[in-house]
Amino acid sequence: MSHPARLGRYAVRRRLGSGGFATVWLAYDEQLDSPVAIKVLADNWTEDSHVLRRFVEEGRYLRRVESPHVVPVYDAGELDDGRPYLVMAYADQGTLADRLAADGSGETPGLSVPQAVEVLRQVGAGLAALHARDVLHRDVKPANVLFRTVDGTVRTMLGDLGLGKALDVSSRLTMVAGTPTFVSPEQAQAEPLDARADQYSLGALAYLLLAGRAPYTHTTLGAAAAPAPPPPLSTPERPFPDATDAVVRRALAVDREERFPDVTSFVEALEATLDCVAIAPAPWLPIDPELTQPGAPPPPRPAAEPLPEPALPPAPVAPAGSSRGRWTLAAALTAGALVAGGVGGYVWQADRGEDVRLTDDQGSLSVRVPHGWERAVATDGWLPPTSDASYPALSVGTRADWNEPATSAEGVFLGLFPGTELPTTLPQHPECDTAQEPVTETSGDPSRTVVHTGCPDGVTVERVVQVADNRLLWVQVRSDDRATANRVLDSVETHGI
Repeated sequence: MSHPARLGRYAVRRRLGSGGFATVWLAYDEQLDSPVAIKVLADNWTEDSHVLRRFVEEGRYLRRVESPHVVPVYDAGELDDGRPYLVMAYADQGTLADRLAADGSGETPGLSVPQAVEVLRQVGAGLAALHARDVLHRDVKPANVLFRTVDGTVRTMLGDLGLGKALDVSSRLTMVAGTPTFVSPEQAQAEPLDARADQYSLGALAYLLLAGRAPYTHTTLGAAAAPAPPPPLSTPERPFPDATDAVVRRALAVDREERFPDVTSFVEALEATLDCVAIAPAPWLPIDPELTQPGAPPPPRPAAEPLPEPALPPAPVAPAGSSRGRWTLAAALTAGALVAGGVGGYVWQADRGEDVRLTDDQGSLSVRVPHGWERAVATDGWLPPTSDASYPALSVGTRADWNEPATSAEGVFLGLFPGTELPTTLPQHPECDTAQEPVTETSGDPSRTVVHTGCPDGVTVERVVQVADNRLLWVQVRSDDRATANRVLDSVETHGI
């Protein structure tokens, strides 16, 4: 799929990644002779003031902090179509998630203990700098720990403050969001937050890096709200002093009053228990040339060259005679990226053949999926970007990250959200080769559907349906083949709406 030739004054090389709200491009600053990463708001959110505000706030939070361990923002701008963008440092050595996944084993031994301590030291320094400027990160996890080459060595930086909040705002209003494995109980319960919420997430990261496994297997924010104590940090293969286990458990205390007063105290206490192994050799993390090196600078392109950003596809298919209570998604497929919430406990009933029917916690939504899809299920609702209130939602997939753009996995997401008319555009999928013409249905329950083909998983379908005067239903399906996607879409039902 084509990509923009330029973003502002920057020549674009390739897409680095995309999500429900933004796409990140590798670009080249020809004036300063340097690669940069440019984060651009997805064009289907340009008119959404809530999402727009969160995007702009991320740049402001990052600019507020002077730290080598927080990704710097160099520039900001707005495209001709009104979309804002942020120009940031390019993490040429990828993410901590990349390093952990590179091993290929079932667990994540990825780093040695000295390397793990060095990562925690630098991430802790980044968090301390954020907190000193009254900013919470709220989403500390391996994917948001970035590595960058500086003067021949690798530096760790915190990135992606899309969930970041100023502390004075967080004390009055907290959005339920975050990654279940790393989110603090108070954040999962939407309580007012302080810097100890980020300390909890750093504690979960410390447990993962030291033990080679996550402290919890939470798949929903509901489970994260009341966690049981994690297993002992030590194993016969990875023994640690009791003092190390005690330090990590204190950072993971459910009651925030029992945690360390700040992240610096936690990191220092952890290092004190590991002083015999905490000094990382130089270079402490080898530079990996196989990761995301930028390559040679691109040739300059004329500034007048247009931005061929593909339009977001619309249109759905609702059969004649469908009602507000039940609607069928037939020949059209739709796939999106707005999924929020986690994956977790589920309600299911064995149904015909090997299909399984699942229902959300409130009994508002249900869907039948092939056996095997129900390995990762979330039933406890979501917080739409357009609302501060939670709405019924259901996520089902073959793995927890089934909706990540580059993942070859299958799944379906259903989510209700407020709205009185269908959106004019649906989420784009740059990872797919083709977006078919949108289909809009005006009879029965109005809907808009777009089918994407040539995706890493096969087919991705995005659909929005007007199920009530003031309620919309968003459906995303990813499947290896269109026949399966059609069958899943046909089975979607709403109840009591």
